[in-house]
Amino acid sequence: MTSAGSHASDASGTPQPPDRRHIRPRARRSLLPLVVTAVAVGLVAGGVTARSARTEEPAAASSETSRSAAAAAPGPAASGPPASGPAASQPAGAVPAASSAPSVRATPVPALADRRAPKQTPTPKPTLPPGLTQADVDAGLRGETVHDSASGRLVVVPGSDPGPGVGSVRRVRVEVEKGLPVDRARFAAFVMATLNDPRGWGADGSLSFARTDGPADIRVVLASPDMVDQMCAPLRTRGEVSCGRGGHATLNFRRWVRATDEFDDHTVYRHYVVNHEVGHLLGHPHQGCPGAGKLAPVMQQQSYQVAPCVPNAWPHPHAG
Repeated sequence: MTSAGSHASDASGTPQPPDRRHIRPRARRSLLPLVVTAVAVGLVAGGVTARSARTEEPAAASSETSRSAAAAAPGPAASGPPASGPAASQPAGAVPAASSAPSVRATPVPALADRRAPKQTPTPKPTLPPGLTQADVDAGLRGETVHDSASGRLVVVPGSDPGPGVGSVRRVRVEVEKGLPVDRARFAAFVMATLNDPRGWGADGSLSFARTDGPADIRVVLASPDMVDQMCAPLRTRGEVSCGRGGHATLNFRRWVRATDEFDDHTVYRHYVVNHEVGHLLGHPHQGCPGAGKLAPVMQQQSYQVAPCVPNAWPHPHAG
């Protein structure tokens, strides 16, 4: 028997040429595994190349995103020391691991109307005392209740003011009976503004008034009706009217609050009574009405009757 792996020979032992029918199939069978192996290797190489390309693409995109975020980040972080740790040792182009830090939600931007400054609450106007007007408060009143008497003690309003300093300067001290509902500083300011008004006694430049809380040439006093009666005696004021005598112009608190029926405007009356009583201390006597429809002289006793004249509060009403 001839083995499968040797050439065939005849019985005589003479060598014969090989039979090609047996060689070709064997050669074809030996080439087939090589072809299969080559195809397999090609497929594997193609798959590796495709996976590498897919891996590099997101890595490049991730690297580009990281560079954009670093460029947009504020602050001087670039000048600090290089980062250390796992992130620093990661090779370039590698896909970064998912961060374990909590995500930051973007704060919604409020609408334009919400960003506008809130409306300012208007400051409420000061509440006036019951029954009083702003003009009453400016004249020093804090209440309209009038009693016949108060404490009987006078309080000097502190403070001084040189005034205009024109002509002969008369020093004025302002005093208020303790217990009257009066803002003393406002009352003093009203008195001095009246005396130094351009229509006042100093309109011709001959004199002016300076306020003092010390020795004075003139005292202007606001007192209760009973105290006015005491200070004005022997004049009979009867708890109603004021007076100017003995160096003091004493004003009746009842009239300061209510004026008289001859005056529709209480402020006009208050200017009048200050100028009238101080006029007496300056040496001016009473005067009568010069004619119907004319302004009453400030030294006319307008508290009793103005007609046929027109009420007037000023010594020189046409000046200024």
